[in-house]
Amino acid sequence: MEENAWRRTVWRILPLLTICYIFAYLDRINVGIAKLEMSSDLAFSETVYGLGAGIFFVGFFFFQVPSNIALHRFGARRLLAVLLILWAIIAPLTALVTTPFQFYSVRFLLGLTESGFYPGVILYLSLWFPSYRRGKMFALFAAAVPLSGLLGGPLSGWIMTIFHNAYGFTGWQWLFIIQGTPSLLLGILVLWLLPDRIEHAHWLNTDETELLKNRLLEDAVQTSPSEKQVTLSGVLRNGKLWLLTFIYFCLIAGFYTVSFWLPTLVRNAGVENVFTVGLLTTIPYAAAIVTMMVASRSADKHRERRWHLAIIAIISGAGMVISALFSDSLWVAMFGLTLGAAGGLSTLPLFWSLPTAFLGGTMAAIGIALINSFGNLAGFVAPYLMGILSDLTHSTLTGMLIISCTLFVGAAAIFLIPGHIVNR
Repeated sequence: MEENAWRRTVWRILPLLTICYIFAYLDRINVGIAKLEMSSDLAFSETVYGLGAGIFFVGFFFFQVPSNIALHRFGARRLLAVLLILWAIIAPLTALVTTPFQFYSVRFLLGLTESGFYPGVILYLSLWFPSYRRGKMFALFAAAVPLSGLLGGPLSGWIMTIFHNAYGFTGWQWLFIIQGTPSLLLGILVLWLLPDRIEHAHWLNTDETELLKNRLLEDAVQTSPSEKQVTLSGVLRNGKLWLLTFIYFCLIAGFYTVSFWLPTLVRNAGVENVFTVGLLTTIPYAAAIVTMMVASRSADKHRERRWHLAIIAIISGAGMVISALFSDSLWVAMFGLTLGAAGGLSTLPLFWSLPTAFLGGTMAAIGIALINSFGNLAGFVAPYLMGILSDLTHSTLTGMLIISCTLFVGAAAIFLIPGHIVNR
């Protein structure tokens, strides 16, 4: 009975959340393939593109803590639906930008509206599944990232080719319009279909509801009376959270370097056609789906988190080094990019098994948002740094090597977290 109840719960909430994140991630990174035409049409330099891609994460920084506190108090359904609807309005506005300032402004607002979604879902899933099931759940949700690349690469290339100059808009403008609007419908579906807590799950009978709630209670972090009165200042003094934030920053630097620069790196290896670039980007993303599922299942099965995450991060860094050193050889560069993407994109679900293993209640709501807010600033720093270095050196080599070293440092820092805290 229990496994059947968990299985039905997964099928009721994970597919909808994953589809929402696919479109969120597409709206976040489709600027990478749009850049292949957008930069020349608008005369944007590599630095302007890197700043525009990265400034998303400045907006992303501000709203996460208050958003997660609101979700913890009032439930996920309304908050996530509002966020989806808001970014469905803002994302298509990227098609209308003509100046760097307009580009920066739209990207900042998109980051602001998307900021509460990912940490909100991480918190939401921790309210539904015990720690020994979360690795798989986070991986199923995070699979939206490689899936969006797997589907979005060819789709984006096709849109930019087929719709070029249709009704007076260029292909990259149609890309932002077509991929930005579906989130409006998804927001309505979330408001209608997503339950806030297990006791609201109509697909469970009374016995199943009580059984699943008891499993969560058994797994819950036991807090002392002083910890129950959580304040933001108290969270800010928690050394473990800052260590986790540093590790996450290092991992995110690799994650978004792959996400934003993959189409450019493929083109630099000698591929000119936009649709072909889109097709080739599916290879790293397909590998990432497999790696993500295998690594997360293994971490849950063995209840071992640190070595799994560290090895995956090292693989990602090694892949980036290979792609940087052999950028003029298409298939060697693709091999490196595949390793980089498979490792880099797989770090996120593995990472989020760490803080959710020992955070509970309001501490989890604030802590998850704090880690995600500060850690994701690497999504601003890494693309901007890549843009500056590419303009200065006329190569992506230096930037890729620096980001690779960041991943290696993050992998080493993982072992500063005691294993008995997170290996649950």
